[in-house]
Amino acid sequence: MSAQIDQILAQAANDPDAIETQEWLDALEAVIEAEGPERAHYLMERMVDLARRRGAHIPFSSNTAYVNTIPADQGEHCPGNLEYEERLRSWMRWNAMAMVVKANRVDGDLGGHLSSFASLANMLGIGFNHFWHAPTEEHGGDLLYIQGHSSPGVYARAFLEGRLSEDQLLHFRREADGHGLSSYPHPKLMPEFWQFPTVSMGLGPLMAIYQARFLKYLHARGIAKTDNRKVWAFCGDGEMDEPESMGAIGMAGREKLNNLVIVVNCNLQRLDGPVRGNGKIIQELESDFRGAGWNVVKVIWGSGWDELLAKDKEGILQKVMMETVDGEYQNYKAKDGAFVRKHFFGKHPKLLEMVSKMSDDDIWRLTRGGHDPHKIYAAFKVAQDSKDQPTVILAKSIKGYGFGKSGEARNTAHNTKKLDDEAIKAMRDRFQLPIPDDKLAEIPFFKPSADTPEMQYLHERRKALGGYLPQRRPQADEKLPVPELSAFQAMLEPTAEGREISTTAAYSRVLTALLRDPNLGQRVVPIMVDESRTFGMEGLFRQIGIFSQVGQLYEPVDKDQVMYYREDKAGQILQEGINEAGGMSSWIAAATSYSTNNRIMIPFFTYYSMFGLQRVGDLVWAAGDMRARGFLIGGTAGRTTLNGEGLQHEDGHSHVLASTIPNCVPYDPTFAHEVAVIMHDGLRRMVGNQEDVFYYITVMNENYSHPGIRAGQEEGIIKGLYLLNEGGKGNKLRVQLMGSGTILREVIAAADLLRDDWKVDADVWSAPSFTLLAREGQDVERWNMLHPGDKPRTSHFADCLAPTDGPVIVSTDYMRTYAEQVRAFVPKGRSYKVLGTDGYGRSDTRAKLREFFEVNRYYVTVAALKSLADEGKIKPSVVAEAIAKYGINPEKPNPVTQ
Repeated sequence: MSAQIDQILAQAANDPDAIETQEWLDALEAVIEAEGPERAHYLMERMVDLARRRGAHIPFSSNTAYVNTIPADQGEHCPGNLEYEERLRSWMRWNAMAMVVKANRVDGDLGGHLSSFASLANMLGIGFNHFWHAPTEEHGGDLLYIQGHSSPGVYARAFLEGRLSEDQLLHFRREADGHGLSSYPHPKLMPEFWQFPTVSMGLGPLMAIYQARFLKYLHARGIAKTDNRKVWAFCGDGEMDEPESMGAIGMAGREKLNNLVIVVNCNLQRLDGPVRGNGKIIQELESDFRGAGWNVVKVIWGSGWDELLAKDKEGILQKVMMETVDGEYQNYKAKDGAFVRKHFFGKHPKLLEMVSKMSDDDIWRLTRGGHDPHKIYAAFKVAQDSKDQPTVILAKSIKGYGFGKSGEARNTAHNTKKLDDEAIKAMRDRFQLPIPDDKLAEIPFFKPSADTPEMQYLHERRKALGGYLPQRRPQADEKLPVPELSAFQAMLEPTAEGREISTTAAYSRVLTALLRDPNLGQRVVPIMVDESRTFGMEGLFRQIGIFSQVGQLYEPVDKDQVMYYREDKAGQILQEGINEAGGMSSWIAAATSYSTNNRIMIPFFTYYSMFGLQRVGDLVWAAGDMRARGFLIGGTAGRTTLNGEGLQHEDGHSHVLASTIPNCVPYDPTFAHEVAVIMHDGLRRMVGNQEDVFYYITVMNENYSHPGIRAGQEEGIIKGLYLLNEGGKGNKLRVQLMGSGTILREVIAAADLLRDDWKVDADVWSAPSFTLLAREGQDVERWNMLHPGDKPRTSHFADCLAPTDGPVIVSTDYMRTYAEQVRAFVPKGRSYKVLGTDGYGRSDTRAKLREFFEVNRYYVTVAALKSLADEGKIKPSVVAEAIAKYGINPEKPNPVTQ
């Protein structure tokens, strides 16, 4: 009793009635003991609510004390053989180190990372040994977003499992010959191993959130059973500063994604230095996630601290723990036990007394929670059992754990990839590797015989969880029939006389026809980012519904309308709001469902083209890495078609960006029949043949009539160039005009001007994809270079132009670079002139914008005449006459500079 009174008196300086305070605390303690923490929480919430309603100002805090969330007496202990698991982890640590160091001794420029896995090894070990299921008939398998810089440790585990060979480890970061190991998780390069790419940083947590929601979507729609599956994403605390890392946590909380676990490896360091040297990153992240509705589990202190915290009756230790900033914590682990005694426990004499019977080595062995198997297991179990919330585990660890003076907890730890012989020997000793001194210089990989108990345990644990991870399914087992092109017949025919539609409308009609297909309709995933009405697609709301896990809890304001806003538990549309990154992440989840869920899905992500590839380019690149399959639809495309929106809404470069992604198949169609042929080809390749490509198709909101398809044009459309209109043969002069998208109509009009005003006949070519023409031409060039003795091949572009005469003039609604891609394949002796919309966009009428950017029919005509003049076929004065006739100001400033 006297000790309790002393404690009360010690706190009395800040408490006007310490005895009353203690009575309330005793009462709360009694409730916890008798009725449990949930009842205590309820009572506290009621009291806070009452105080606020009575006018009391109670500041909000979403933080808890700087201690483990799970009390020491409540966490489940790891049921595994911890001796075996510790030895296995030690061997993996060694092999991961050997792989990176050996690679850099061969070539010092290869790089690599050791410190992230060193801090994460215990967490990954617990997950692989006890939690993460491989795909089986009973379990669809858990999905792992592995922290990118920890890949060496995952390879080291797969090596012990027999899934990777020593030769592969020796070729870490040497992949050009096809049998090495990728630097980070790359499904493109290791298609049967890595499930997801997680570098660039920040993309892993963002994609994981939408992946978890997509599993809910599949389950709700009855396409796949996913209710027993989890998505686990590992990321670093420094990585959480990426906007993508935190940008969607509100959605995860709102959607109650209890199948999602994010583990933040809080080793307190990023590349250059501490993450929050003057603060506490764990407390900051706890506040963010708790406020967003997440279940937050902090794993800060290892089991060795439990006894000290139990002795901390006055809360002095917890107070010092809270007041110590991360920069200090980093410093402690870069020094030794004596330093920790002096500078941490020395902050209060009672703390020094608390550890007086502990040696410096004892103090040094006080681990952080991220290195304690029992604490990690308890946290993972809580996350696995979560019923109505996503879970974030904030696990405190040490960057470079095990490297001692070579990098442990030091600012240089992230870049550690070269260890000297002394450091290697120290690591051998610390983790008790049975490698003799005379072999250390070789840094040999260590793999014990298969019959050792540790190795048998390793395989038994994975067998119990269904098999090995990570693993990736390259193809879906199911086969889905693709309809014939005739299924889109309405779009292949000419528009009725007097009727005009846009290519956006044509796309919507093809999509509607596909939704009605008995084999593929249910697999279509329309994804919108609050622009359905912009693209005339609001009719889908009522037709197929918008996915919502709770259905529609209100009567929509437009219920009396035919196309009212309808949310449904089994809705087919994914409506992401004003959120291109979220829309792209949902598209990626659906576009890789053939692999992750063994279900082929056909996602269509429709968005403003201007806000597409340039805003989410990193995610699009990740989609290519992930071997995504689906359609990206860039609406209101081109720099002059979205005429009233201005500079930041007009797209003149998305096709240039799309051209940089090797497995992106981009098209800029002009007519409905082109849209239908291209989309059908995409279905054939991605669904029928299961090819790892995805399509980017730009469509416009400009209405005009469409000519319909002529027999034999299909192949040219798919290849990227076909003859749309053959010019007359009554004139001596001839030119070849090309265009794509909405500007092709200006090219067609220019052909009429050339014929009627200047007696020049023009063949008109539709070029739905200059990018595909360029890729095919480059492939032909490469083949010819490497086969000098064989008959040279020719490109499709060259083959189309070979039987024609006259200069070639191209006009598109994109930068000149887009059409300049094919210049190398123009037949010798033929001139090639490109017009494009280089520069910033602006608001005006379409006609005025096309005049401003110098891509309209008059500039096409002048460019054609100038090309003829350059060839000596007409006089320059004719060009000057045309400039005057069409009112072109030759002194007009270059639009690029305006």
